Amino acid sequence: MKGSILVISGPSGSGKSTLMHEMIKRIDNTYFSISTTTREQRDGEIEGKDYFFISKDEFRKGIEEGNFLEWARVHDNYYGTSLKPILKELNAGKMVIFDIDVQGHKIAKEKFGNIITSVFVTTPSLDVLKERLVQRGTDLPESIEKRLNNAISEMTRIKEYDFLLINDYFDKTLESLVSIANASKNRISSLNTEEFISSWI
Repeated sequence: MKGSILVISGPSGSGKSTLMHEMIKRIDNTYFSISTTTREQRDGEIEGKDYFFISKDEFRKGIEEGNFLEWARVHDNYYGTSLKPILKELNAGKMVIFDIDVQGHKIAKEKFGNIITSVFVTTPSLDVLKERLVQRGTDLPESIEKRLNNAISEMTRIKEYDFLLINDYFDKTLESLVSIANASKNRISSLNTEEFISSWI
């Protein structure tokens, strides 16, 4: 058997990050894919836990060498998903968990195909999403407006995912996400079926 990939996407404010971190506590043999960035390390952030922090020259070299699954330039800084740790953990048979947007999901599917199970997490409505973004108090009004517009765009892509979870009641949504993660380990496409049949006969 080889590893599997679980992709979790959804609008900012949908609660996907909290769900994902709680899910990881309940699932064995997982690896959370940590993004690489060229931006400055902020107070309280830990290298190798929050991000891998590298220089712009290192990042550009990685792009040229094809070392990133996906990457983007945002506000003059680079963000990306490094392939090396992902391949290492997949070869070790682990479930690799991605918290990436819809574009990243598309690229991941093109690269890894059938070993991916994907989940889109959202709120019951746009109004609820706006309320949550306002209540958390971390964004300026113009930033909230941008996040809401991004959410509308992302919602048009939900058919590309295997599962849709409406995060209305956190505990119920978490239970569903854990069930999906456990079931994804047993997808036929994630198994080395020839090796299994050979050992079974």
